[in-house]
Amino acid sequence: MRSIRTPVAHRRGRRHSLLVAGGLVAALALTATACGGGDEDKAAGKPGATTSQAADGKVKVPADIAGKLKEHGIDVDQWANGGWKDWDKDKWLSEAKDFVNPVIEGLWKPDRMKSAKEADKTVSTKDAAAGQGVSDPEPEPVKAAAEKTPYHEYAAPVGKVFFDSPEGAMVCSGTVIKDANHPGRSNLVWTAGHCVHAGGEGGWYRNLVFVPAYNDLGKSEAQLGKATASQISPYGNWWADWASTSNEWIQGGSETGGAGAAYDYAVLHVKPEQGSKSLEETLGGALDVDFSAPSAAEVTKMGAWGYPAAPPYNGLKMFKCIDQPGRLSLSTSLPTMYRIGCTMTGGSSGGGWFRVVDGKTKLVSNTSIGPTDNTWLAGPQLGPEAEALYENMSKKYGGQ
Repeated sequence: MRSIRTPVAHRRGRRHSLLVAGGLVAALALTATACGGGDEDKAAGKPGATTSQAADGKVKVPADIAGKLKEHGIDVDQWANGGWKDWDKDKWLSEAKDFVNPVIEGLWKPDRMKSAKEADKTVSTKDAAAGQGVSDPEPEPVKAAAEKTPYHEYAAPVGKVFFDSPEGAMVCSGTVIKDANHPGRSNLVWTAGHCVHAGGEGGWYRNLVFVPAYNDLGKSEAQLGKATASQISPYGNWWADWASTSNEWIQGGSETGGAGAAYDYAVLHVKPEQGSKSLEETLGGALDVDFSAPSAAEVTKMGAWGYPAAPPYNGLKMFKCIDQPGRLSLSTSLPTMYRIGCTMTGGSSGGGWFRVVDGKTKLVSNTSIGPTDNTWLAGPQLGPEAEALYENMSKKYGGQ
């Protein structure tokens, strides 16, 4: 079973997008979501000042971020000259309070986004079956369907999360969610925990950026040969100045196996590389998050959206799968996960799962893991722990 994270790849008028998929037809409000944890000590990162990249390529590190780096014995000048590429275990910031993500303007150019490779979190079929006391039968595969274009009209809140890891440039998917404490001005993005932090074996990833409605017109690789930044990133690049994931993921998550998958969710607070308006204002909408954690039996249909990048996909286009969810139990001591049939591959990790509640589309989970044969996906239930993390992010950092 693999986790669906993968390494990677004109500003439209503001309008509420429609999420159209089989039985799912509802207005998509653009907003960001949160993840696990709860109190201040469980939240990761703190919004910091933007850095810039000088003509010589050196990163100008703001004083507050420089101070945090020094606290961890990191040479600020060395970091600014490319030292951020050093993943020495002793300097790999891992604790929740250690998140540092200074903006490097111009780092995520179209070619760099397109060249990044997928990185999967895998679990064997045997491991997936080990805790099947409350698991439903494995679902039949559902072939992923290409989302209609332009994406800003059909699924504007969906985008890609780019980041750097020890393996190089990587990519996941994410969703803009509403901020309850800052209505109409959300800067929150929901994704998977393994898209922001390596879990118990590592620390925070770097240079985290969210790109909503990536490749808005769904152009092919050939058509994007000379694509401009505005064609690839129609709403610009949004840097995470704060990230939160669950303590369970930070302490026990792993690249392989099901460890941490039931708590594999995260929320980013982002800011534009250029401009001053909020993400929700820029996009024209965001999605509510449903933290009621309904049982699989209560839900007729769930849809998963994302940008699969591992073959036979290439990460350039948005896809979706709609299915009736079942239950997946990785252990009797862990919460049950949702599971649907879906052929999306690495790169779709972190992508939102949606369902219609009282006529409104809401985010109810995110893609976490799937089998190596790419026949289904599983995502965590979002209950009290996830809601507490979301509330902490919203109250402490939402207005910044």
